[in-house]
Amino acid sequence: MGAVIEVWAKVWYIEVQGVIFMVEMEIRRLINDTKSNKNLRDSFKNIRQNPDPMKKFCDICLENGYEIYLGELFSYGQDMNDSKLRATNGGGSFEIDGWDDAFENLLEEILSNN
Repeated sequence: MGAVIEVWAKVWYIEVQGVIFMVEMEIRRLINDTKSNKNLRDSFKNIRQNPDPMKKFCDICLENGYEIYLGELFSYGQDMNDSKLRATNGGGSFEIDGWDDAFENLLEEILSNN
């Protein structure tokens, strides 16, 4: 039983890390494409006024061929914040000044691409 749980845990970790890696690749592709595609970049301009900006963001991405889903986007942002607590010796040893909003940072990067 313990071996089965250990194998499942390894598969789960690889699956989660794989999803985060795939989302990161799609986000990088999106950021790169918005540098040269003004129409794509402009589609994100009024997203902050939407009642659910993250969902709208994902809808725009999916409509334009970027596989970025809401749960994965949220997980990616969570992983970005969680990584602030990781250190080489296993624990966060630095005091954190603040928690950046990963989604807001992503939007800012997309909209500032000229």
